[in-house]
Amino acid sequence: MIRLVTANVQHALVDGRQVDLDRLGKALAALDADVVALQEVDHGQARSDGEAQAYRVATALGMPEHRFVPAVRGSLDPAWRRRRAPRTAAGDDGRLPAPPGYGIALLSRHPVRAWHAMRLPGLNLPGVPPLGVDEPRVAVAAAVATPDGPLTVVATHLSKSEPWKGAQLRRLRRRLRHAPRPLVLLGDLNTRGDLPARRTGWRELVHVPTYPRTRPWLRIDHVLADGPVAAAAAARAVDLGVSDHRAVVVDLALDAAPGEDAG
Repeated sequence: MIRLVTANVQHALVDGRQVDLDRLGKALAALDADVVALQEVDHGQARSDGEAQAYRVATALGMPEHRFVPAVRGSLDPAWRRRRAPRTAAGDDGRLPAPPGYGIALLSRHPVRAWHAMRLPGLNLPGVPPLGVDEPRVAVAAAVATPDGPLTVVATHLSKSEPWKGAQLRRLRRRLRHAPRPLVLLGDLNTRGDLPARRTGWRELVHVPTYPRTRPWLRIDHVLADGPVAAAAAARAVDLGVSDHRAVVVDLALDAAPGEDAG
């Protein structure tokens, strides 16, 4: 059995007031996941003390394989900056300096045989887009060598607006048509209900609301599956104590028939 977690972490913001990366790391570690997909991750941003958040979380989880993929490159809006100057961010490996960014991350406790990042269609303004304007979108795929066999895991965070999110799902379906199966696509897709499954033709494994965190009633965080993989149990939405989303936890059985998905 392989456990996946996806979480829009809102740069580890607690109740819209303060960033607590240690709290996020401890909450994720308690879920004992094999692979973790994170959205709204800061890298070298002043509002989160210049931390390389993907590296810090990967270290807290004991996950040697991780990639941060920026959707936005550069410092965010000055209104978010604190008085204290940020530390220079570490690179993806936590050692080398890297320019600030904001985007997604994928972490694994198992070896990754190949990584592939891709930019999705949508708003691609030079520099940093202004507040209130949808930012560029990206995805990252990993060929994970799990103890139960190979698994292609793809993480993304889609646009809030049409027609971009429809075009982004179509791009992902097309780009991934030859990717090894079994395959799972997970992340905040900013799309309600079963629409992502209908648009891709893949199976939805999440059937619980995930947003907003305190009283969730919308299902916008998804795990889509294709190929010989099934949910071993019903997916759970877990309050991590940070962000405005709940995390999703789903246990997978590889080499299972698609019709065997649990509740």
